[in-house]
Amino acid sequence: MTEPNQEKDERRRYPRAPVSLLIQYRFDTLDDFLAEYSTDISMGGMFIRTDDIREEGSLVYLQFYLRDGAKLIEGLGRVVRVVHPEEAESPNSFPGMGIEFVNFDDESMQLVEQIVDRNLASKD
Repeated sequence: MTEPNQEKDERRRYPRAPVSLLIQYRFDTLDDFLAEYSTDISMGGMFIRTDDIREEGSLVYLQFYLRDGAKLIEGLGRVVRVVHPEEAESPNSFPGMGIEFVNFDDESMQLVEQIVDRNLASKD
């Protein structure tokens, strides 16, 4: 029998790499940037740990840097999953939002790929 978490992992299109990056984001051009940390990233998106949950379908503008701070990665994402604080009761579950990358330029996606590859390699 397949474990529930294993089934969820098998449905994902891209492998997720655990990584804590400071993410700056905003939902509206008039909003100030918010800053929270990611818990993981893949070529398709990331999970941002936050109690300031927005509804699924919300568009979000993201900015973050490589660990060395040299290259800015930025683009548009969409909230595709939410975990409310009351739902995050297990030690490995966090409140936050799953963000799907919607519109990132080629250079930003190459930098995301570097982050994913580096963190997956260090996990082995």
